[in-house]
Amino acid sequence: MKLLNLIRIALRALQRNKLRAFLTMLGIIIGVAAVIAMVAIGQGSKQSIQDQLSSMGSNMITIRPNSNQTVGGGARLDASSLQSLTLDDIKAIQKQATYITAVSPAVQSRGQVINGALNWPTTIQGVSPQYLTIRNWPLKDGIAFTQDHVNTADKVCLIGQTVVENIFGAGEDPVGKIIRFNKIPFKVIGVLSEKGENAFGQDQDDIVIAPYTTVQKRILAIPYIQNIYASAVNESSSALATAEVTDILRASHKLKATDDDDFLVRTQAELISTFSSTSELLTVLLAAIAGISLVVGGIGIMNIMYVSVTERTKEIGLRMSIGARGVDILFQFLIEAILISITGGIIGVVLGITASRLVTLFLSWPTLVSRSSIMLSFMVCAITGVFFGYYPAQKASRLDPIDALRYE
Repeated sequence: MKLLNLIRIALRALQRNKLRAFLTMLGIIIGVAAVIAMVAIGQGSKQSIQDQLSSMGSNMITIRPNSNQTVGGGARLDASSLQSLTLDDIKAIQKQATYITAVSPAVQSRGQVINGALNWPTTIQGVSPQYLTIRNWPLKDGIAFTQDHVNTADKVCLIGQTVVENIFGAGEDPVGKIIRFNKIPFKVIGVLSEKGENAFGQDQDDIVIAPYTTVQKRILAIPYIQNIYASAVNESSSALATAEVTDILRASHKLKATDDDDFLVRTQAELISTFSSTSELLTVLLAAIAGISLVVGGIGIMNIMYVSVTERTKEIGLRMSIGARGVDILFQFLIEAILISITGGIIGVVLGITASRLVTLFLSWPTLVSRSSIMLSFMVCAITGVFFGYYPAQKASRLDPIDALRYE
């Protein structure tokens, strides 16, 4: 019997019991929709984290003191109070590193930024002009401070959008205005473009950026630096840049081969990898839970196919008596099971994509529906139809024609 005829027979059989066929598909529909929606949420979360970390500077390398150092009694020191990083380290990196394109010292402090009667608690970050390049952070308005401002410790600053919104009135231009950080006056020479929250939920726009010498001398009164930010030549060179910086700093700090590093070097690539692996694990877990619905749907297909074989035993006997072979009967019922599964899969894909869009629209969760998840769903549906439909179809193909014709 031709395949086309078998498909027509299977379609007519399903049309005779539309409601039962739909209820049988329901498990597959829910399973496929759940898998696609869960994978879309997981993939969207992963992509969102990668984008947020990349926005901080995908080639960025952060160097900070090793907070595992201890003092007498075994007490750990706070990383911000450690003095293992100096301007000599900056000069060594600038002079010797071949995989680094920009480097900036960094110091920071918390306090109140004040403009007239308005004030706002924020962070002031003291850096060099290269910091904006390292962070891929353009200005929205005004100009950036220069190395001359750093050399003379000028009281100039750049401010983020959150600071602008909280200490300036609507429509007021901050550029050229004098604000105070605690009691120190600063002239606003530029406004940073908006970056939003980072992967840790911190508002990147809630910041004041000033020359690091100004923050060192006028606010913190410290001679050392707290962090170093650097930028690798490109993202693929991050590992080489990290190794290079480590060797330079160990030599600069005169550490012996047996000594532990008194600093930590971290790259954005490491953070992206860590968050991505966690997100992938969560995605697999969600998909596995949703996949249980597919198994339940497959069991439903098997159950209904058994019922169908029992109901149509006389029909099977009649087909065999006029020349249908066992393999024809096998394919007839197998095609019915596959049609149920694939049709349910198509509806499930549509519902899954719709559900993903609704999640993004109403819950503002990032989602990403990939072609691979859709293709995988179709493959699983076809396999489910074959796997759970084969045994009932095989039972139908082995019926004795005479016994089948006598069946009541």
